[in-house]
Amino acid sequence: MRTPFRGFTAILYKEFLVVLRDPLTLFFMLFPPIVEMIAFGYALDTDVKHMATLVFDEDRTEESRSLVKQFENTQTFKIVGEVQSVTELAAAIRKGKAYVGIQIPPGFTRNLRAGRTAKVQVLIDGSNSSIAASALNTSLNVGFRNGLLTLTERFGLRELPVEVRPQILYNPEMRSPNFFVPGVIGIVLQIATVFATAMSLVRERERGTLEQLLVSPLSRWGLMLGKLAPYLIISMVMAVGLFAIMRYLFHVPIAGDLGALAAATFFYIFTLLSLGLLISTRATNQIQALQMTMITILPSVFFSGFIFPRETMPDIFYAISTVLPATYYIELERALVLRGASLADFWFNLVLLAAMGLALFSLCALRFKKKIA
Repeated sequence: MRTPFRGFTAILYKEFLVVLRDPLTLFFMLFPPIVEMIAFGYALDTDVKHMATLVFDEDRTEESRSLVKQFENTQTFKIVGEVQSVTELAAAIRKGKAYVGIQIPPGFTRNLRAGRTAKVQVLIDGSNSSIAASALNTSLNVGFRNGLLTLTERFGLRELPVEVRPQILYNPEMRSPNFFVPGVIGIVLQIATVFATAMSLVRERERGTLEQLLVSPLSRWGLMLGKLAPYLIISMVMAVGLFAIMRYLFHVPIAGDLGALAAATFFYIFTLLSLGLLISTRATNQIQALQMTMITILPSVFFSGFIFPRETMPDIFYAISTVLPATYYIELERALVLRGASLADFWFNLVLLAAMGLALFSLCALRFKKKIA
């Protein structure tokens, strides 16, 4: 009796042997993702700390030195020296010797004690916008705290008349790795899985072994599923390793259910492997397969919400993000890992990933012709 998945077990066994006997394939599937995970995890850190800062203190009083100390205690600034003029301060920033310059004018303490506005000039290198924004916000916070302290002392208040108590949920320390590392897993999985399966049929074609498959009594569905299954198992093992690195190297806690996380990862990997197989049915050689793989990866890096919020993107790029599997997986993964959400809260993401996977796999099987192109 003919079945839609005729020959699946035979292809599965054969493909496992091919992969296990090819150390290079195993190496590129397991080792580079670990290296990429660690490299991206450490490199993608928006916590700006210890910016080189120069001081031009014209007041030279205990209060001015206390103000400089407050800047340094924020950990955002690192005082690397003092200068003797505004010109020297600006020149040092222009030459890249410092990111920030603090100028405290003469009369700072006198104005402060007299109840007048005590002005402080903070020069910031704006050529790097993210660093400049952090320096600006921290400087304003230092000034705001000093202003409140002066007001409370002037009016003899023991407590602030208005107290705002912000509470950061799910990431109270506001650690960048907690946000970026789960996203890194989604991107690294895509790079490894799509590349591996994109090369599978192309490699068979280049070695001439595809002819044997084409003349065998295999169903298209059985052939494609047999090609995909070994990589699915290996990729799930790799995903476990990546989550272990996230948990124990980057200290990102997993607040949600591990079973839900495993289910989401399974459907995501299945979708990516199906995409890789679709590429392999189109590509005629490994170079072409590599180029097509890169075309699918770059949009995921920039438009999936991995780095930049999707809500701030122009409409055309937001529209592109809605067809990327990484968009729905990274959103679901962060919800499970960071906020402890359940699959019931994000069932749409899971259903959409499963639907994408089935659609891509079906397209692969339908496109595959049992003849040599």
